[in-house]
Amino acid sequence: MFTGILTQAREETDEQKLHRLKKALEEAEAVVIGAGAGLSTSAGFTYSGERFEKYFSDFENKYHFHDMYSGGFYPYSTLEEYWAYWSRHIWLNRYVDAPRPVYEELLELVKDRDYFVLTTNVDHCFQKAGFDKEGLFYTQGDYGLFQCMEPCCQETWDNEKAVREMLESQENMRIPSELVPHCPHCGRPMTMNLRADDSFVQDEGWYRAAERYSRFQREHEGMKILYLELGVGYNTPVIIKYPFWKMTRQNPEAVYACINYGDAAAPREIAEQSVCIDGDVGDVLKRLR
Repeated sequence: MFTGILTQAREETDEQKLHRLKKALEEAEAVVIGAGAGLSTSAGFTYSGERFEKYFSDFENKYHFHDMYSGGFYPYSTLEEYWAYWSRHIWLNRYVDAPRPVYEELLELVKDRDYFVLTTNVDHCFQKAGFDKEGLFYTQGDYGLFQCMEPCCQETWDNEKAVREMLESQENMRIPSELVPHCPHCGRPMTMNLRADDSFVQDEGWYRAAERYSRFQREHEGMKILYLELGVGYNTPVIIKYPFWKMTRQNPEAVYACINYGDAAAPREIAEQSVCIDGDVGDVLKRLR
């Protein structure tokens, strides 16, 4: 369908692009938001630098990794160390509010419109900001859920209480052994409900959200839709980016908007339907308001 040649779309100033995006938002009969890691980074959920050093300097000194992402893949020798790291990581990136109100500002822009959110983020920021839960689909999981590591079943469990206990009880980068979570069905260790391989659990809530998203697409087929892509890179383009391009191409009434720092582009086949803005997502949203 696409030649693979990307373009910055029209040759316009930033102000002209903002004007077109604002017009598309005002005229849209529906808005589909596709959100990636860049949106949460803009909101202050950074995984390296000062924030990492503030909360993980002890892990950095002992294990010699330099960001939270690397810490999540480190081969800890015990589950007590593993969960000491992950309980901190989950608490900071799921239960603590984001430093900047970027999600709240996004909600102000779309709250009076018919919207749906498709996101690869797992930090729950949309729901915490007040977005309607029925209009959210977290495709890659949720830091706030545990699943069996095997897994022996397609179930998940809320983890806030367990994570808080791990956080408050850990010493010397270890949690007490009795706090290591185990599956209530098979007794194997638990892990986070994050898509990393084919062991990812898609529970009933996941399938209900997927159906709501499919229904939203069917109900708005052929209408004036704004596909608003925010901070989406190329790690998993088949979830948001490529489908947004395809649906824009199939619907002459649709507009594709890409806001991303350092990588905002669209295929030339939909260039005339696209608004591509290179910049920090939060800053652009603030200017839109």
